[in-house]
Amino acid sequence: MTPAVDDLLLLLDVLPVPLKEVFSGESRKGLLEIVMDLGRLPQARYEDRSVILSELPITREDIHHVVSQMGEFGADNRAGIEGTLHRISAIRNRKQEIIGLTLRVGRAVTGTIDMIRDLVESGRSLLLLGRPGVGKTTKLREVARVLADDLDKRVVVIDTSNEIGGDGDIPHPAIGNARRMQVSHPNRQHAVMIEAVENHMPEVIIIDEIGTEAEAIAARTIAERGVQLIGTAHGNTLENLVQNPTLSDLVGGVQTVTLGDDEARFRGTQKTVSERKAPPTFEQVVELVARDELIVHTDTAAAVDAILRGEEAGGLRRTPEGETRVEADPVSANGQTDKTLSPEALKGEVRIYPYAISRDMVERVIRSFRFDARTVANPERADMILALRSRTDDARLRRILNATGLPLHSVKKNSTAQIRRLLHNVFTQPEEVASEDIDAAVKETEEAVQKVLEEAVAVELAPQPREVRKIQHHIVNRYHLVAESVGSDPLRHLVIYPG
Repeated sequence: MTPAVDDLLLLLDVLPVPLKEVFSGESRKGLLEIVMDLGRLPQARYEDRSVILSELPITREDIHHVVSQMGEFGADNRAGIEGTLHRISAIRNRKQEIIGLTLRVGRAVTGTIDMIRDLVESGRSLLLLGRPGVGKTTKLREVARVLADDLDKRVVVIDTSNEIGGDGDIPHPAIGNARRMQVSHPNRQHAVMIEAVENHMPEVIIIDEIGTEAEAIAARTIAERGVQLIGTAHGNTLENLVQNPTLSDLVGGVQTVTLGDDEARFRGTQKTVSERKAPPTFEQVVELVARDELIVHTDTAAAVDAILRGEEAGGLRRTPEGETRVEADPVSANGQTDKTLSPEALKGEVRIYPYAISRDMVERVIRSFRFDARTVANPERADMILALRSRTDDARLRRILNATGLPLHSVKKNSTAQIRRLLHNVFTQPEEVASEDIDAAVKETEEAVQKVLEEAVAVELAPQPREVRKIQHHIVNRYHLVAESVGSDPLRHLVIYPG
């Protein structure tokens, strides 16, 4: 990755003189944004800290000094400095007077897409997800430049807030030879997306911050015309997007279907299930965990289908050190306290207190399993606590545990798949498997293996408890064949495939 080109001095020049003088060479390094709020102390924010710039609070004159040097603020309360990538955002009072400013540093950095360059050059549509400040827009700029300059493609950038191409009528060199279409008002972004396709014959359209249903529909229309789409959307993970009714269409949408009795038995699920509604608009999705860590889903359809089945989305974790497959995070003893629900407690309705966990998500899992359980808002009325693992050391949670003595169970991520797996383990008591049943299962597996070897066909085994399926997997591995467990308990079973 090459050093950033940030024109930082042009941003610092608009500051009041006392603040401008604070910034020396070292204090400029890694600067993300400067915050100026009326009546408060000004701050400089870096990736890992915030620094007070002055002991004097910001005055109206300070704010006016900055605003007077800006271009016009748009309907989204954003402005810029012509010829740069910097963004200035305003906070207004009820009288629409500006009482706060965020001056965000814009940088042109090359080498930021090295870990996803293969996805960009594949010709398939690509969606970037991640928290604010993780580098989505920076990556879009380099994507535009690489596709337009290195691959000589016709690229059009839809630039609603001038964040990608910078302020002014002439786009910043950071986007190379890509063309830029500005948007007069944020609510016209979807219309400009369609206009770009109809009027300018692009091979690639780049769009930042898809956030409305109209924009999601426009994105689908563009993709269906064979144009490669590369964009960003609100949401940190693919699972967030699937659960967002406004934007889920970007990854295929979700619909509820009712299965017939035979199909439900075959799948090992309840009769009412959620399924993907259509092919995804974006065939590839990248979750930006950090600036140098990504999770890549090269097959969006398969990942979304897995999420809707209550499984992990999987994917590939990419860092500068290399690529590894994302494995499911199994629920282990680390996810719970020594106390567990007694068999007597499981015989009645179990009341669950979610802590830092989505209550709606827990309710959905309870309904899908048809457990005799419900969530409660008061820990004093609960039988167990379900918490996010990163919050298990919270002082408030520790006080609750000390006062109630309740068992604590935790999940690493606030995801349907992990909540589902944990509750299934909580509510499903271990089965005692008779030795004759194990012998019968082993015999069935041996016979199935022989059939697969002789006839080269896949063979399904009878449903078995988890302990027996582990034994069956070991047998299959000895013969260098492939087996996978399919369906949901109590109908979960092995399918053995030819090697």
